[in-house]
Amino acid sequence: MECSDSLVTMNGTQVSYIGHDCDDLPEFLGERYGHLAKRLDLSFNQLRSLAGLKAFTGLEELVVDNNLLGNDLQLPRLPTLHTLTLNKNQVTDIEVLLEHLAMTTPSLQYLSLLGNEACPNQLVSQDKDEDDYQRYRYFVLHKLPTLKFLDTRKVLKAEQQEAVARGAFMKVVKPKSPDMATTGDPRSEGSMPYTPLPRGSRDGKNHKGVFAKCRYIYYGKHSEGNRFIRNDQL
Repeated sequence: MECSDSLVTMNGTQVSYIGHDCDDLPEFLGERYGHLAKRLDLSFNQLRSLAGLKAFTGLEELVVDNNLLGNDLQLPRLPTLHTLTLNKNQVTDIEVLLEHLAMTTPSLQYLSLLGNEACPNQLVSQDKDEDDYQRYRYFVLHKLPTLKFLDTRKVLKAEQQEAVARGAFMKVVKPKSPDMATTGDPRSEGSMPYTPLPRGSRDGKNHKGVFAKCRYIYYGKHSEGNRFIRNDQL
């Protein structure tokens, strides 16, 4: 795809390069606009890397919504960046991202991660509720205490206090997927095929009897329960 000034929109110190399906930041952006841009909008591309941001030394706002950025996201040090929106990307590990941002964006005040798996709300999963989202907020604020806005909400003083007191324990642990469960020791619980029998009766060499209630009852006409035994048959 051709990369030229005609694809760039510039308004003062605001630079936009939106909807061009690029997977890496074009070099010409940094060469021509890196020293000028205070705000950079790269939304609706196919970006998997932000390595080209090294030239944007004075960047204050970065918008990279609707891209393909994941857990391997690497930002250069951006000491003046105060706003970062990463909505609708592919970030799944919140702790890795937050530790990276703490090192590279020390002035960050506004962060938005909506639409990523790492942000547990109903945009990405119907089984998440407000409690899940609130715990996520406490954990994010514990890692990034300078934030004033997170996603669409202002950070409240009560949230900051809770993040200081308990935020370290609010990390949401993802359960292992079925595929992960079968990659370990074949003797592990996750790798065994499903069976309703207790553990002691699963081994073919173990002949212990098992006593349990059956969940299903057959009421058909051929059921043994429908046979009547008369006194002369005893």
